[in-house]
Amino acid sequence: MIDIHIRKVGYAGRITLQRPDALNAMKYDMCLQIDAALRNWKHDDDVKCVVIDALGERAFCAGGDIADLYKTGMAGDYSYGHKFWAEEYRTNALIAAFPKPYIALMQGFTMGGGVGISCHGSHRIVGESSQIAMPECGIGLVPDVGGSHILALAPGYLGSYIGLTAERMSAADAIYAGFADHFIPEANWSSLTSALEESGDVSVINNFVTEAPDGSLQDRENAVNEMFSTRNLAQIVHRLTQSGDAFAEKTLKALLRNSPLAMACTLEILDRLRRSNDDLTSALTLEYRYTARSMEYGDFLEGIRAAIIDKDRMPQWKNDIMSVPQSTIEKMCAPLGGLELSF
Repeated sequence: MIDIHIRKVGYAGRITLQRPDALNAMKYDMCLQIDAALRNWKHDDDVKCVVIDALGERAFCAGGDIADLYKTGMAGDYSYGHKFWAEEYRTNALIAAFPKPYIALMQGFTMGGGVGISCHGSHRIVGESSQIAMPECGIGLVPDVGGSHILALAPGYLGSYIGLTAERMSAADAIYAGFADHFIPEANWSSLTSALEESGDVSVINNFVTEAPDGSLQDRENAVNEMFSTRNLAQIVHRLTQSGDAFAEKTLKALLRNSPLAMACTLEILDRLRRSNDDLTSALTLEYRYTARSMEYGDFLEGIRAAIIDKDRMPQWKNDIMSVPQSTIEKMCAPLGGLELSF
């Protein structure tokens, strides 16, 4: 079975991820195929909308396939990572600016790279099994694929909380945080897709929308704002430590697993985006400055080693959580000169 099935059905351009055993993890060539299809359909009058979905119940897409990134990075070749992330981010921007309706059906896990090919679409559908997250700080990256843009726009400081803790959002929580638009029971997704293929009219989505089961993120918003209303990682840790309630203890435990450098840079990126009200391409540019440096100067390779390769869950991060130098943060987020991301 091919990794990705791209075709036209009726009035819809159809994209289906077909790696269910790998949780539909995105490979470099899959990204290129999506990009090429969208560029073709953009000018195809027969295509009225695009529908992207995935095989399997466990995941829409649980992220990018990082095997080649780790292999090349460990060999001292950072050019593949530069190429991979640049092409991926350009595809994310293309989806956000696509002139026709782009409908994403996100069952199960939608994480990392999966967010990039779904949550920038015009119509983002979640169901009972949906769990959306940005877990990048756990492997030494910042929330990327344009995820920082969505996080920066989330109510209050929920974006900082979601980005630093890898909070898995239910359907209702994803809608509240700005990662999704509509809840539709998954049993009706096939009928919805057929209706879109037959008509190309996205107004049919309204016929299937129902109210999502209650979430919990909104109930925690005040506590999140109290703890995360700062760009200083050490101050967040101090507040959580001083609080000592169940929420603070659980949150602190999540932070202590992650790369201090990645978390500190995440806060820096979100702070810049909130203050500037920049668009998605600006967010992708900031993300790329970090990811392009993440192998050589960051914690990415060590994070992958600990989580995926050796699976010892004992990463040796470069920095202490209470003392990430501001100068290091600024270097990781500084312009890249000739390597700066272009669109």
